[in-house]
Amino acid sequence: MDQDSYPTAERELLEAVSRITTFSTTRLSDKEQNQPQAEISCQERKENTEKDDLKDSSASLSPNSSMTTKELQEYWRNEKRQCKQVKLVFEIPSTRIVEHHLSKYVMYKIIILQTGSFDSNKSVIERRYSDFEKLHRNLLEEFSEEMEDVTFPKKTLTGNFTEEIINERKLAFKDYLRLLYSMKYIRRSKKFIDFLTRPELQEAYGCLRGGQYTKALEILLEVIDLQARLTRGNPVSIVPTLCAIVVCHKDLENPASAFEYGEKALSHLCMHTSHRYYIPLLETMITLAYELGKDFLSFQEKLEEWKAKKDPIRIFTLKELAVREYVQ
Repeated sequence: MDQDSYPTAERELLEAVSRITTFSTTRLSDKEQNQPQAEISCQERKENTEKDDLKDSSASLSPNSSMTTKELQEYWRNEKRQCKQVKLVFEIPSTRIVEHHLSKYVMYKIIILQTGSFDSNKSVIERRYSDFEKLHRNLLEEFSEEMEDVTFPKKTLTGNFTEEIINERKLAFKDYLRLLYSMKYIRRSKKFIDFLTRPELQEAYGCLRGGQYTKALEILLEVIDLQARLTRGNPVSIVPTLCAIVVCHKDLENPASAFEYGEKALSHLCMHTSHRYYIPLLETMITLAYELGKDFLSFQEKLEEWKAKKDPIRIFTLKELAVREYVQ
């Protein structure tokens, strides 16, 4: 197993696999239980680990001479952060039964903690059985080898809402998430990250489109930390969320907070000036800097420099881009 995997003793992972396997109607042979195929698949890919790490680090290109001293300092601070491994722990402490019209289902409360952090850094989400089932089906399509012997709790014809079944599934889903996260290629996949963040982001952007900026901001601020930890090797991927936070703060007349998150977003885009959010963000930062009495000329210079190199095209505003995200 690669060095970047979840730092749990192999014995614990095997116990997790064993518990999931026991819960399922499918049984593995003794040999398979002692050496899960999912782990073998990861070891077969171990020779490609260094290449993947280089690919991840190339998400932020090398600095260039056009960057200011402040931008260079921020760039290297970000690079240093990317070198630090982030290890996450998954817990499912409780459940609740939801009855809605003619449907009834169990919601599993998932707490995601960063190892070595205080409780203030935890993320809390809820998912139902069908969400886990969809994740498993999607991962089987993309990672058939890794998922070959990762079994999934089966539905039963009766007793799905008994305390015994719910408690068994709580433990099975906890082990399931821990096992998935231990596999590098899966934890970095869009499908795994979407499972943990997409429902909340969809709700937040829906509130934003409806003008409910306070509620949208509350959800976005909760999900951004988890999203950042999950996509640490690709910080550009959180730029849309950061920009949505900027839009909410700006419309709530909190220019200082909007400027703060705008700077964070720009720090991820300094090497990606062709990104669709780059120019709308620059234009917003010029407005905010002027309003706050800050230096806006540096942003203006970057904007003029970009316009001089590019043909005139239709540029959306930051808000116009934000409301187009996660449209179902």
